[in-house]
Amino acid sequence: MSRIGKKAIAVPAGVTVTLDGQTVSVKGPKGQLTWTVVDEIEITQANGELSLAPRDDSTRAKAMWGLSRTLVGNMVHGVTQGYEESLELVGVGYRAALKGANLSMQLGFSHEVDMPPPAGITFAVPKQTEIKIAGIDKQLVGEVAARIRRIRPPEPYKGKGVRYAGEAVRRKEGKKK
Repeated sequence: MSRIGKKAIAVPAGVTVTLDGQTVSVKGPKGQLTWTVVDEIEITQANGELSLAPRDDSTRAKAMWGLSRTLVGNMVHGVTQGYEESLELVGVGYRAALKGANLSMQLGFSHEVDMPPPAGITFAVPKQTEIKIAGIDKQLVGEVAARIRRIRPPEPYKGKGVRYAGEAVRRKEGKKK
């Protein structure tokens, strides 16, 4: 039995959940998200709560039960509060700025790296060495943060590069004479 799957998802005030067969649409103050639940999972709405249950005892149904509950819960959280990821730029001359809605970064290359925001994502640069990525889709926010980090990941000798806020970079000892 899935401990996560058994928990009901509370639907806060101001959020409307629409069930159309296996398709779940969640609309809230920050926007709307839609996702189709796999056929092995049954979703029901009652008393301001969403509950998911497997239709049979197959291995796939058990595996998808907790996943489906978490994804629907993330949708409800996203349309009410949203998600945010922070990145830090570490290195001499490494900095970021906004050019309109686009993110422009100087990361030690001979050119600036410009990145347009995907639909539903907003960039903010509170300091030159800090980037904040915000949106309602948890997966998309994490994916955009990972793409930016992949441009210049932190290197182990000096620690220069783009890292998640609070990420600990394992450092190596340099060459000895």
